[in-house]
Amino acid sequence: MTVTTAEHTRSRRRWLVLAIGVFSQASACAFVYGIPFLVPQLRDTFGLSLAAVGVYVAAPTAGLLLTLVAWGAAADRFGERKVMALGLSAGSLAMGWVALGPHDDGAGVVVLLGLAGALSSSVWAASGRMVMGWFPRTERGVAMGIRQTAQPLGVGIAGLVLPTLGQHLGPFTALAVPAGLCLVAAVLIATLAPDPPREPRAEGEPAARSPYSGTPLWRIHLSSALLVVPQFAIAVFSTEYLVREQHWAAASAGAFVAVMQVVGAAGRIGAGWWSDRVGSRMRPMRQLAAGAAFVLLAFALGDLVAPWLAVAALAVGAVVSVADNGLAYTAVAEMAGSSWSGRALGIQNTGQNLVSAAAPVALGAIIGVAGYAVGFALAALAPLAAVATTPVKGERPPSW
Repeated sequence: MTVTTAEHTRSRRRWLVLAIGVFSQASACAFVYGIPFLVPQLRDTFGLSLAAVGVYVAAPTAGLLLTLVAWGAAADRFGERKVMALGLSAGSLAMGWVALGPHDDGAGVVVLLGLAGALSSSVWAASGRMVMGWFPRTERGVAMGIRQTAQPLGVGIAGLVLPTLGQHLGPFTALAVPAGLCLVAAVLIATLAPDPPREPRAEGEPAARSPYSGTPLWRIHLSSALLVVPQFAIAVFSTEYLVREQHWAAASAGAFVAVMQVVGAAGRIGAGWWSDRVGSRMRPMRQLAAGAAFVLLAFALGDLVAPWLAVAALAVGAVVSVADNGLAYTAVAEMAGSSWSGRALGIQNTGQNLVSAAAPVALGAIIGVAGYAVGFALAALAPLAAVATTPVKGERPPSW
């Protein structure tokens, strides 16, 4: 590590950069994951079926999945600030066009939603790369844990704002809020979040070789994708289970899940601090995988014989099942190295988003046929597999 880089990672400005990164990610998440909050208004306003409205909901995520790796490669080549500022500002324009433009052409709106998702996805890989560069190795776990709170924060913003605005102004007009947030984030990035320094390449030095040769990066991708299953099993089905099976009031169930989301965000930070203290990302990640499997099996048992145990398992699982997120991202970026971290984080995000799209559908089908106990017991196979695939022995000191 050069003197310049060492001074950079000791600068207090790193915390401002992290705050801007969290705000930027949360702003993009408020759009990409905010459309489901507008489903009732979309159906009432345009007379859409559930299948038809699902196309609108899926469009931003589809755009995101198609461009994550490309944006990561651009961050590796051109730097994080340019990539994030360009993507968020252009994405803001696409969102603004949806919010303020005509809505009679449904196909055109879907295309614009997909385009906005594709453009705003620049922040997914680039912001993680920027945070990694600004923080020393001994603080990266905490920093990336804080960054990973951006998604629940963004979803929370969307849940608080979009349904009310959608009801009073129209569902698409409500998207002016995430559009404005993304534009503000782009300005903050362009003015206050410079790229961290990079090691200069010596004249004639060949480009860095792919880190996927000779490293267990693919196993980290696989393990973290498997750990998406318990996260979404708990996040997607908790409210429904508490209301339908435990006969809670909807408001009480919603408050329970909301509180657990906040505690879960703190758990991500705590896991990052843990990994910084022990000098390993993979050892805590494997232990959390074992914990997630235990929680799902405890829920299955509770559903069969002890309802209080099922509720307790949901509460603990809301923390344990998300705590590994920042660990995997940090490990991927560190193992990939500064020249490949953007692309590697893009691949990481793509795999997790693919599983997050498939897991609720598959689990919903299983639960609908066999019940919650069987569904969650089968879901426990995913974190159990992650215990085996997490490459603890293959972990090595980061090169940057």
